[in-house]
Order: sequence, then structure tokens, then C-alpha cells
Amino acid sequence: MTCIARLAAQLLILAAPMVLSASLARADELQDINGLVKQGQHAKALERVNQYLAQKPGDPNARFTKGLILAEQNKTPEAIEVFAALSRDYPELPEPYNNLAVLYASQGQYEKARQQLEKSIRTHPSYATAYENLGDVYTKLASQAYDKALQFDSSNSAAKNKLSLIRDLISNGRPSSAPSAPTAVLAEAQQPPAAKSAPPNPVEAKEADTKSAPPKPAAAKQAAAKAAPKKSEDKGPPAAQSGDQAVLQAVLAWADAWSQKKVETYLAFYAQDFKTPKGEGRSEWEATRRERINGAKKIEVAVESPKVVLKDENNATVSFKQVYRSDTFKLNSRKTLVMVRTEGRWVIQQELSGS
Repeated sequence: MTCIARLAAQLLILAAPMVLSASLARADELQDINGLVKQGQHAKALERVNQYLAQKPGDPNARFTKGLILAEQNKTPEAIEVFAALSRDYPELPEPYNNLAVLYASQGQYEKARQQLEKSIRTHPSYATAYENLGDVYTKLASQAYDKALQFDSSNSAAKNKLSLIRDLISNGRPSSAPSAPTAVLAEAQQPPAAKSAPPNPVEAKEADTKSAPPKPAAAKQAAAKAAPKKSEDKGPPAAQSGDQAVLQAVLAWADAWSQKKVETYLAFYAQDFKTPKGEGRSEWEATRRERINGAKKIEVAVESPKVVLKDENNATVSFKQVYRSDTFKLNSRKTLVMVRTEGRWVIQQELSGS
């Protein structure tokens, strides 16, 4: 599956979290329609959802489902129109932005896709799907940029090597160890939706995405993360933004660097006064970390259910469940990171396990 084909396959993963119905009858109707979509009966599903919308034209769940059906029918302009309207009416929800990005990417409009994914992440900083898709979009943008560089300087060997690496990454697609998107989608869509007495609340929709959806394996994100521009690889943590979003993004970037075995980038997320776990010297601790990371054939690190507590503008803690997998070892544990902001960047001052 190529980079962009994988993006398109992820459209359906959003169907279940968005089905927050006003009554059990409405939930059942939309569930039946989604069942038709899974069976490939798109024409019948579209007819049913249009009948539903004739009675409830403003229902966001039905509108969302209609967008998915149109995308499955390759009616991209119509699907874009549906999701664009949803993003205007419900700007707090990340899913319509993500699906707009997928559709724009399918048309080769990668810059538009990037803009939509950044909007999605701003509304939901822990939305893993949007981060993965953003990595895929950056891959295509990088490929276009290197290609353009070679048009002006065909002897640029560095650009040739980078372009070759990116093309290899795109052609390889999703890692074989990760489940394909359609399989994950069908498993999630079979779960019954929650019944609500009112239209979807943006906060509830976000909670449904993070709490009820099964965690995406970290391996599924690695190809996208490796393809992203390497602006932060030699500079360490990303520039701070505002509040707990910036702290959380720093933690997610730390986990990605660890998963990708980018040792120097990973170590750059630790403060100069980092308190080593056993009180050993910094150089000794770094040598041990390099040996362990480089010694593993593969590493997957997932951050689940993070909770950010801001003490003040320069101090915070992040507690989460850390899911670690390598070729020889697996461990699920609780972890708390004591974070400090130094020179505009959030870095780790102390790691506390089991807390």
C-alpha cells in the first residue's frame, strides 16, 4: 500500500467515534447505514442516509457518514463539500479536518492537506491519526521539493540520495508488522455507539476518540515519522507553543524519536540538569541509553492516556501509560515526566516510573 493509498484507507476509522446519537433509534439507523458501507453497498447506503437527512438535515453524524460514503464512491468533490461544511459548523472537531486532508492528498493537493491536518491537531493535540497523516503528507512535499531541486541542479547528489530514500519509503508503504487500516476499521465499527440525548458535544467527541478507540500501534506511525522533514533531528525538541499542548507535543516527539532509534534526537529531549534514574553521571547514562537503543532491531513506544499538569509557565508534569515493545522485550508501565521549559523548549528534567 503506498503512502497516499494508506491515507485514503484511513477515512473509515473515524466512523465509529463520530456516531454519538440523540436516541437509540437514530443510533441503530446510522449503524445500519454504516453496515451497508462495510458490505460495499454504497449506493444503497447513500440512499438511506439521504432519506435520513431529509428528516434531520442538520444531523452531524449523518452528514459525516454521507461524506464517508461519497469518498468510498470516489465522488471526491462532493465529499470535500460535505466535510468542509462540517468543519465550518463544528470547528472544534478534528475528524472533518483530517478527512478533508485525506481527500486533498488523493488529488495531489498536499499543501491544502497539510493545512487541514494542522487544524485537526490544533483541535486535538493527541490525535495520532492526524499526526501519521501529516507525516505522509510531508513525505510527498519533501519528494516534490527534492525533485524540484534536481530540475535546477541535476548533479546534486545529496538531493538524489534523499529523493531515492523517500521513494523507497513510499513504495514500501506500511510496515508489515502493523495491521492494515481496513482491518482495524472493521473491528472498531462493530462496536455499538453510545446513545446521547443531544447532538455531539465537541468535548465528548474528542473523549470518544481517545478513550474508546483502540490505540494505534506505534509501528504503524514509524514510516510516516521517518519521512517527515528533519528540522528537529539535530536541534532536539520542537519549539514550544502554548500551554499543555506544547508539553504534550514535546512528549509525543520524544516517543517518536525513541521509536525511530534517533538516539541524538532522543537524548536532546533531556535537560542539562536531568536527574538520572540511578544517580549515575550524565555521560554514563547516555552511553547506556545509546547501547540499549542501538542494540535493538526495532523499538515501538506508545504514549497512552496522557495527563498534563502545568505548575507554571516553565514547569509541568506529564503522566501516562508507556507501552514499550522491541524485538526482545515488552513492557506496559506507568510513567511521569517532570518537564521544564528551557530557551523556549520543553525538555525532561526527571523520569519517574510506576507513578
